[in-house]
Amino acid sequence: MLITGASQRIGAYIAQSAHADGYNIVLHYRQSVVQTQALKEQLNKIRTNSCISVKADFNNETDFKNIIDIISTEFDRLDVLVNNASEFFSTNLSELRPLDYDKLFNSNVKGPLFLSKACYHLLKKVNGSIINLVDIHADKPLKGYPVYSMAKAANKMMVQALAKEYAPEIRVNGISPGCIIWPAGDLTDKEKHNIIKRTVLEKRGNEKNIYQAIQFLIENDYITGQIINVDGGRSLHM
Repeated sequence: MLITGASQRIGAYIAQSAHADGYNIVLHYRQSVVQTQALKEQLNKIRTNSCISVKADFNNETDFKNIIDIISTEFDRLDVLVNNASEFFSTNLSELRPLDYDKLFNSNVKGPLFLSKACYHLLKKVNGSIINLVDIHADKPLKGYPVYSMAKAANKMMVQALAKEYAPEIRVNGISPGCIIWPAGDLTDKEKHNIIKRTVLEKRGNEKNIYQAIQFLIENDYITGQIINVDGGRSLHM
């Protein structure tokens, strides 16, 4: 299993859980060298030679091929690609710069698309699957985050488009998390409370909820082109 943005948060949890389920793991990172190295060492202590790491910047087109070359050399197969890496930050439209647009679209659209393309032949050999981490705001925009919301909407369409393009050999699905981990920013206690109150189950989810959805999408071989909201019902109030 190749997991992008795997050094921390949801990506790291997916890597640890999939490893416990018997997968060999490929950890993708861009800058988080220390965290990635620590996670790789942790997993390899549990099972020798079961985890490798690959550095790649989705702004650099040659990095996609490098990832595949490393996976082919080390494992010679790929069963699952989890497109988890994502830039997330607010964009004030009056101050929006092309660089902000590029960062959000490269990480949320270009990266998953061209990595899926690069992984095609490895996944096809084993009837593998691709799972994108989308967002419930792909359907309804998050105020203050217009470009991020647009990028995730494109990511959602990518799931449906690739499901058609890569069928019948490769299945492509997505997961749209709701309130799982608070963003690395300054949400006040009141803001957190309001988010929870607008979630039907009135609680925050956790990383396990996301991994359970991944397991389901991997195991059920008659699902493709679908996006599952794992949001405690929050999207019902959007």
